[in-house]
Amino acid sequence: MKYFPFLRQDLPLDLLRPILEQLTERRDLSSCVLVNRNFNRVAIPLLYSVLDSRVVSKTLVYHPSTTLIKRPELAQYVRHVTETGAVHRGLRPRYPNITEDTLQALSLCTNLRSMTWIDDYPFPGSDAFFLSFISVVRNHPLRSLTIRTHSDLGEKAWAELTTLTGLRKVSIWCLEGPPYLLGNGWAVRLRGTLTHLELGRCAGIPNTLLLSVLSQLPLLQDIRLKGAPSNAIPTILTFLPNLRSLDAEYLMSGPSNARLAPDRDKMATLQHLTVRTSSIDIMGPLQLWAWVTNLLPRPGLETFKLHAFTLHMGHTRIPRAFLLDLAPMQANSLRHFIAGDAELILPDIECLCYKFPKLETLVCLVVAPDVDTIEAAVEKAANLKTLRLQVHWIRSDAKPTANDLTLEEARNWMLRDERSQLRIIGINSVVYTGKWILKEQALKFEVVADVEGDKWNT
Repeated sequence: MKYFPFLRQDLPLDLLRPILEQLTERRDLSSCVLVNRNFNRVAIPLLYSVLDSRVVSKTLVYHPSTTLIKRPELAQYVRHVTETGAVHRGLRPRYPNITEDTLQALSLCTNLRSMTWIDDYPFPGSDAFFLSFISVVRNHPLRSLTIRTHSDLGEKAWAELTTLTGLRKVSIWCLEGPPYLLGNGWAVRLRGTLTHLELGRCAGIPNTLLLSVLSQLPLLQDIRLKGAPSNAIPTILTFLPNLRSLDAEYLMSGPSNARLAPDRDKMATLQHLTVRTSSIDIMGPLQLWAWVTNLLPRPGLETFKLHAFTLHMGHTRIPRAFLLDLAPMQANSLRHFIAGDAELILPDIECLCYKFPKLETLVCLVVAPDVDTIEAAVEKAANLKTLRLQVHWIRSDAKPTANDLTLEEARNWMLRDERSQLRIIGINSVVYTGKWILKEQALKFEVVADVEGDKWNT
C-alpha cells in the first residue's frame, strides 16, 4: 500500500480500478500488482493494456513479446501496441528471432484496438516485416492505425494498408514517396467508420485529389492536414458536416483564392481549431486573421490554438481587431485561447478576458513591467483556471529586478475573490499550482512551485 496508504484492503474493485487508472508510470502499476490479490486483479489489465517496444532499462531493451509468449493469458488485456523498426534492428544481433516472436505475440492479442508503427531508418527486410505485421493485425478488431516513417513503405505495403476496414482513426506521417493512401479506393472502404484522420504530408497534392478523397469521408470529426493549401480548407469544411476539430497550416506561399468560403452555410461548426504558421507567412497579417474568422461562420468554438513558429527576430503579435471580429460569434463558447509564443499586449489581454467571459485557459507571450499589471489585465476573467505566460519584463528604476512571482503572490492571485477558479499560473519556466488540502483537521490552500520541463515534450 505504499502509493495508496489510505485505501482499505476490502475496497470494492469497481472503485479501485478508476483510482489506479490515474497512474501514468508503469513502475507504479508494477508496484500495485504486488500489493495484494485485489490490487493484482485490477492492476494487471491496466499494466498490459498498452505495450511499447521502446521500453529501455539502463543496460538492455526489453521487448514485451517475450512476456506474452511466456504468459499468453496476458495478451487478452492488450489494447494498444507500438512497434519500432530501430528496436528490431538493434536487438537482432543478440535476439535473432525478435521479429518472429513479435508476430507470434501479436497474434495472441485478440482484443487489440490500436497500433503504431515507427521507423525512421528502415533496415533490410523491414518492408516484409511490416507486411507480416499487417497480415496479423487484420484479424484483430483494429480501430486505430498510426504510421510514422521517414522513408516510403513501398507500393505493396500501401496496397495492403488500403484493404483494412473498420478503422475509425488513421494517422499517416510518411515523409517520402507518392501519396499512395489517397488512391486505391481506401476512402470508400472507410466511409462508414472513419472519424479521425491525420495526413502528415499534403504538400504538392492537387486540390482536386484532396477534395475528392475527403468528400468521401462524411463521418470525419477530427482532421489534421500538414501542407494542405490554405485556400482548400474552407471548401473541405463544406464536405465534412460532422467535423468538430481542425488542425491545419496557414501557408501564405500557396495559391490565393479571393473566395475564402465557397458556401458558409454548409461549413462545419468547429469546436476546436489549431492553426500552424510561421512569422514569415503572417507578414501580411490581415490575410491570416481573415482566413481564421472565415473558418468560423457560426458560434461553437471552444478551443483556439495558434502555433506561430518564429523564423526571424521578434514574435507574432495578435491584433485586437482579430479578437473583436471573433467575439460576436464565439464570445459565449470560447474557453481555451492558446497562442504559445504569439504576443498579446496587456490591453488586449484585458479585452480578451472581457469579451470572452467563459475563458478558462490563456497561454501567450506578453511584455509587462511587473506581475501586478498582469493580474489587473486578467481581473475580469472570472472563469480563468489556467494562465501560462512567457513574460518579457520591462525593467524600470522603481523595479530594477522584477521577481517572476512569489508563492504568497501566487496564492493571493488565485484567491483574489471567492469566485476565483485560477489554480495554475505559469510565469516563464516556473509553474505555480494551488489546491485545497486537509491539514490538521482543517482545509488549507497550498501553492507549490515547479520548474517546467522540456517545452517540446508533446
